[in-house]
Amino acid sequence: ASQYAKPCIRQLVQVCGSRASSTAFVAGKRQFGSLVASSTSSTAVSSHSGTSSALLLRYNKSCSSAAAARYFSSTEEKKEGDAPAEEAAGDEEDAEAAAAGDAGAEAPPSREQELEKEVKDLKDQLLRSLAEQENTRTIAKRDVASAKSFAVSSFAKSLLDTSDNLSRAMESVPEEYRADTDNHPVLATLYEGIKMTDENLLKAFQKNGLVRYSTVGDKFDPSEHDALFEYPDPNLEVGTVGQVMKAGFKLNDRVIRAAEVGVIKKA
Repeated sequence: ASQYAKPCIRQLVQVCGSRASSTAFVAGKRQFGSLVASSTSSTAVSSHSGTSSALLLRYNKSCSSAAAARYFSSTEEKKEGDAPAEEAAGDEEDAEAAAAGDAGAEAPPSREQELEKEVKDLKDQLLRSLAEQENTRTIAKRDVASAKSFAVSSFAKSLLDTSDNLSRAMESVPEEYRADTDNHPVLATLYEGIKMTDENLLKAFQKNGLVRYSTVGDKFDPSEHDALFEYPDPNLEVGTVGQVMKAGFKLNDRVIRAAEVGVIKKA
């Protein structure tokens, strides 16, 4: 049997040696030896080729089974080995993400930083308070000056009518009688008294900042004059005051009553 087994073993090694490991080959060799031992009772030489073929087929199947078992066992071991590795990799990624989050988070401010921030806030509040106080003082000064300058506005306005009446009284006296003390002494004296009263009143106005303005020939200014009418006059320039119906007054350069005038226009 051994003389028939050696060629078969060589043939089996050539067929299965490339896909079975050394362990599978040893196991197959042992199985083949047992098969050869069980077949020694057959003495017919003619059965050598059939026995060899059957033995070769059975050994081929055993090698394939051993190789398949080894492949699947190694695959399962690889999967089992990869699972902890993947879990470890996931844990490492989570740890890295947590470390990055901790690094990105702002560190709590130190005591020095808190004190510096507090000093900065207090300084800002102090500067704002000082600026507000300065604005308050400026506004108060302006209000006081305005009140001082225009405190007599209402009183001055009440006296404007008196000045207007004195002006009308003087204008009602004909010019030829104003200085005729011989023929019209009473009228001339009355005119002189009214004129002196008006002049004294204007002096009192000037002491308090009240000034009368607007005369014939002045340039028309809509902020200071109220145009009641327009008329042509070749002797005066166009756009100037031709007649003064009511004089205007300014209190500390502020118009408290606009002058009512007639304006010259083109012919």
